[in-house]
Amino acid sequence: MHLAYPAVLSVLLFCTGLYGVLARRNAILVLMSVELMLNAVNLNLVAFDVWLSKAAEEALHSGQALTLFTIAIAAAEIGIGLAIVLAVHRNRGTADIDKLRDTAEGPDGEAPGTGASATGPAEKAEATA
Repeated sequence: MHLAYPAVLSVLLFCTGLYGVLARRNAILVLMSVELMLNAVNLNLVAFDVWLSKAAEEALHSGQALTLFTIAIAAAEIGIGLAIVLAVHRNRGTADIDKLRDTAEGPDGEAPGTGASATGPAEKAEATA
């Protein structure tokens, strides 16, 4: 098999994943797009490992070993990512990335404690004195 076929498939998978990361607003779909990108890298690692092992006399299979590490890291990333998304969905009621703000921000977009409702009468008196 020629090296161009898996390389082109890998580029298509990576571009699809990149589009998904940049265009999607749902956090779960963004995580799935990251998985597509990691699978494209895995495909490239295995394809180049097979291609280089045909060129050399000894077969080190370093690309396949790196692929196993990448799969393990991707599984951990998805597990942690889904746990975070589920926790945010329970607290906020949405997994839409555009609707989520920093947890330190209030509903007005201000940090808690900086709005007009957070300043008490004693603080206002000190500020005017």
